[in-house]
Amino acid sequence: MVLAQAGAELRAVLRNGEQLLLTLIIPVLVLAGFSAVPLLELPGRRVDFVAPGVLALAIMSTAFTGQAIATGFERRYGVLKRLGATPLSRSGLLLAKTLAVLAVEALQVAVLAGVALALGWRPGGNPLWAAALILAGTAAFSGLGLLMAGTLRAEATLAAANLVYLVLLGLGGVIVPITAFPHALRAVVELLPITALTGGLRSALSGTAGFPSWSLLVLLAWAAVSLALAARTFRWE
Repeated sequence: MVLAQAGAELRAVLRNGEQLLLTLIIPVLVLAGFSAVPLLELPGRRVDFVAPGVLALAIMSTAFTGQAIATGFERRYGVLKRLGATPLSRSGLLLAKTLAVLAVEALQVAVLAGVALALGWRPGGNPLWAAALILAGTAAFSGLGLLMAGTLRAEATLAAANLVYLVLLGLGGVIVPITAFPHALRAVVELLPITALTGGLRSALSGTAGFPSWSLLVLLAWAAVSLALAARTFRWE
């Protein structure tokens, strides 16, 4: 039942043009555009800086923005209430959503890595470190997405999720180095989940740094707090 529901969730994402634009097409355009065109002064080779940041952006777009919007409207239209009354338990439904998110992320990583390699990206480091960061980032962003979708009205979730996406795109070190921010703002930005995921992936895939333990700890802290709050406050109808 869980696998069947996960398949249905995955097909719904792939058939939704707006969500596909958010989760795949926009990250590809950001990767290609900022890697090829010198719009900003970036440290090192442009593609080496941009590629890990765009991978983090893709994880956020799926686990947070896309999931928050879809779940918010499912709650509004009574889909969650009806699914919760089926033999598939509510925990099974959340597990199915998680599996669908991971499947979409696997597709995103494959496509974005292929585009980045074609643009000259040559990652090093340990891919298992990157995988651990992606899983922790997925948990953190999923918790935030479910927290938003389970407490706000669907229209408010739509607006807030897109606003947060744009703000974190600008502040999270995805395409603008956080060293460009004032020191006081940088101290706050470094604690954001997108910044931790972006910086951690750059360290893990650079081949010149050790394991990004601080980034992983920040993501795990966000995951623990957001998932705990979502579990306590989520309203199914």
